[in-house]
Amino acid sequence: MHAPVSDSEATPSSGASGPLAPLQRVISVLNSIIVVLAAIALIAACIILSYSVAGRALFKAANYWQDEAAVFLLVGATFMTAAYVQEHRGHVSIEAFVGLMSPLANRIRLWLVDVASFLFCAFFTWKSWTLTHEAWEDGQVSNSMWSPPLAIPYGLMAAGMTLLCIQLLLQIVAAPLSGARR
Repeated sequence: MHAPVSDSEATPSSGASGPLAPLQRVISVLNSIIVVLAAIALIAACIILSYSVAGRALFKAANYWQDEAAVFLLVGATFMTAAYVQEHRGHVSIEAFVGLMSPLANRIRLWLVDVASFLFCAFFTWKSWTLTHEAWEDGQVSNSMWSPPLAIPYGLMAAGMTLLCIQLLLQIVAAPLSGARR
């Protein structure tokens, strides 16, 4: 039985070749390091939440910082790994028409999706950096008893979205170059 062609079969995962290849290698190494750190952050969030539950149940201990710390770790892990996921085309995609389209049509479809994604992510990145700047300048903190600075999650969100935009831009620019070489 013929299975639909996945996005990864339609184009290379990294996409960059020629003059863009060194930049893609740097981003790939950075993404790999971030994935390891994000995995550690997820484990830390699990430990913190488990400690919170056990501390509350067994020792009636206050948990004013645990939930927020776990959320900060989860936000960082989620946004910072978005570029890695995009590099490997691991985001959820609808493949209803992939098997029906020619390889050229699939490359065009992927390019158009990358452009639309880049435009959305560029706006999101800009807003994230403005939120980070405002939180930093105004000294904004969360409304909890712990009161950590909001610049931390906003900064992680902005940095992750910036990496995602760079990855999308590499794929957008590399797509016509890789198509011309085939």
